[in-house]
Amino acid sequence: MQFVFPNFLWALLLLAIPIIIHLFFFRRFKKVYFTNVKFLKEVKEETSSRNKLKNLLILLSRLLALAFLVFAFAQPFLPSKDQRIQGKKAVSIYLDNSFSMSALTNDVSLVNKAKQKAQEIVAAYGEDERFQILSNNFEAAQQRLLTKEEALASIDEITERPEVYPLSQVANRQRQALNQENFDTKIFYQISDFQKNISDAYEMQDSSEQMNLIPLQAVQDLNVSIDSVWFATKVPMINQTNKLVIKLTNHSNEDRDGVRLSVNHDGQTRPLGLKNIKANSSTIDTANLNITTPGWNTADINIVDYPIVFDDNYKIAFEVKENIKVLNINQGMNNRYLDALFKGISFISADNQASSNVAYADLQSYELIILNDLVSVSSGLSSALDEYVVGGGNLLIFPGRNADLSSFNTFLSQINTNTLQPFEEKVEEVGRLNADEFIFKDVFERQFRNIKLPKVNGSFGLNQVQSRGEEVILSYRDGGSYIGKYSSGNGHIYLCSAPLNNETNDLVQNAEIFVPMIFKMAISSGTSKQISYTIGKNRTIEIDNEKSNTDIVYKVKGEQEFIPSQINAGTKVILNMGDNIVKSGIYDINLGETTVRKVAFNYNKLESELDYFNTRDLTEIYGEGINIFSNQLDSNFTQVIEEKDQGIAFWKWCIFIVLGFLAIEQILLRIKS
Repeated sequence: MQFVFPNFLWALLLLAIPIIIHLFFFRRFKKVYFTNVKFLKEVKEETSSRNKLKNLLILLSRLLALAFLVFAFAQPFLPSKDQRIQGKKAVSIYLDNSFSMSALTNDVSLVNKAKQKAQEIVAAYGEDERFQILSNNFEAAQQRLLTKEEALASIDEITERPEVYPLSQVANRQRQALNQENFDTKIFYQISDFQKNISDAYEMQDSSEQMNLIPLQAVQDLNVSIDSVWFATKVPMINQTNKLVIKLTNHSNEDRDGVRLSVNHDGQTRPLGLKNIKANSSTIDTANLNITTPGWNTADINIVDYPIVFDDNYKIAFEVKENIKVLNINQGMNNRYLDALFKGISFISADNQASSNVAYADLQSYELIILNDLVSVSSGLSSALDEYVVGGGNLLIFPGRNADLSSFNTFLSQINTNTLQPFEEKVEEVGRLNADEFIFKDVFERQFRNIKLPKVNGSFGLNQVQSRGEEVILSYRDGGSYIGKYSSGNGHIYLCSAPLNNETNDLVQNAEIFVPMIFKMAISSGTSKQISYTIGKNRTIEIDNEKSNTDIVYKVKGEQEFIPSQINAGTKVILNMGDNIVKSGIYDINLGETTVRKVAFNYNKLESELDYFNTRDLTEIYGEGINIFSNQLDSNFTQVIEEKDQGIAFWKWCIFIVLGFLAIEQILLRIKS
């Protein structure tokens, strides 16, 4: 037995006062004369004995009442296995309000049960303590320390949110708040379902920090989610069948049959049938979108899956251009085969410019630039093309038969490709086509053994440099590179080792190769805009700043309407969405009354995987130094925490005992002698 305030025990000396009063209390008697006092003596002796016993009992009850009153002020307690927390305390409570906490346990959502436990925790501490109430909002206001009353009100305001954070990041956020002042003890609580994908290990920094984990888990639910969606080609084409790839994931340990999948585009819903997905696995499905409207398009992909529904919808927003722009930069005459090719494809718009008169400022507006048999590349053109490729453009290079190797190789070195060796007049045939690379992938329905491949009468050898990272698309029979692909920044470079003119190279006469190759190079733009974003994860969006004006203000309009912070970076503007977007949906980015872009935001799929750590797992991850409440979840946490942090307190019982002895005293006083 120990006492919180042992100095109050000195007050036990006051017990001497009632004893002294009792010992020195003398009652005066009046003499009465009787003729026969024998009978009166017997009565007097009997009454005196009863009075003495009664007075002793009254004295004892008063002494015990006073003693236990002193004990109540001294606050006796029985220490728990943990030492009692002393000194100035601060308490941080993290309440996981992510979507996974919407699951039910005993017909009550986990988030509501978490709020109840958080309120019980606050009630366990005194009025002088300071509290942080933290949720997945991660708002600046949640870094402020609150009074007990403010903390209880803050808990009431918590609702479900889409953001998800690792628990180590949560712990750092808690620590930052409690480090604002000097506290003798910092007590942390984390109330969560402890999903495996957010529960990462962390350690307490010093002995003044105490971490308590409160795992809340619902009945295991079955869940299928739309994991991700993307186009098979980087650039969706107008008036073409565009293949949309959809990935569905079954997060449960049971096979799921009959999951209904549909796509809504352009106001029409297309059912894609019922899908069967094996346990703990994913499946890929495709939908063909026939896009007839240029500009910004949107689509909703939906499944029917209960009871977890927040991940049953996936929104995308994508731009469809009326045509793809291609620029041919020629040394002399235009290549008539290229002109004929582009005239036959309605959605490709081709321009021709002389190498000596290139409009550098307009290069970024083209999806593909073809260098047609250039003899040399000027330093200005070289720098402009390098910037174009890094920014996400595609560049196809056909060196001229009489190319100036010094000038050309300086350019090729700048854009980080292999360089040319002297031209060699030698007949060579292309013997291999890389059908696994995007350019020729899914182009041929059958085996392409009988396809006629290009042949050349002469070519440039290439100085192979491994660090340049060449990916061979077409190669000669002897293994040499005919056309190789290189990456630079966000764009791609395609280098052919032979000139394009048909006297040296019959590529232009091989329509089965030439047409799909140019087409796929044109639509493989590295600058294709992201079709979807994740709430809480993707906070910045980059858009083109065509007006190059620092005074312009963009607005975001959708489920919420706000003005994001923006940073002007040359031809780009970076918009920071911050924490403003909390609902999935399609949002318009407006400049004045004009919509310059649409963006789709979806909920984080981390919450879709309903796999949790149990108490044993949490002990292994966080170690023995962290307390895990697992067997007291149905108990009142106010009492549980008081017993844990303060031991078993007896001051209330002392008050009841005081009242009991005072009642006994009154009963004794009312008994007639």
